[in-house]
Amino acid sequence: MGDVAREARRWYWQRVSAMVLALCVVVHLATIVYAVRSGLSAEALLARTRGSVAFAAFYTVFVAACAVHVPIGLVRVGEEWLGLAPRTADVLSLALALLLAVLGMTAVVAMVAG
Repeated sequence: MGDVAREARRWYWQRVSAMVLALCVVVHLATIVYAVRSGLSAEALLARTRGSVAFAAFYTVFVAACAVHVPIGLVRVGEEWLGLAPRTADVLSLALALLLAVLGMTAVVAMVAG
C-alpha cells in the first residue's frame, strides 16, 4: 500500500506544481513582453528588481514549483526509459530537486540583492 500512496502523492504534487508553473510562465512571459515593448535595458530591468520583495516572492514560488515538478517527471523517465531501479531514480530525482532549488534561488538572490 505504501507504493500506491507514494504514487498518489507524486501524482497530486505533479498536478499542483503544473498549475502553479502554468500561472508563473504566463506572468513571466507577460513581464518579458512588457519589458521588451517598453524598451527596458538590462540595467533598467535589474534596477527594478533590486530589493523587490514582490519579485523575490514570485520567483521563489516559480523556483519551488520547478523543483517539485521536474524531478517527479524525471523519476518516471529514469524508471521507464533508462531502466533505473525505483530507489536509484528517487535518489537522483531528489538530488536534481535540490540542485534546481539551489541554482534557482541563487539566481533570485542575485537579481534581488545584486
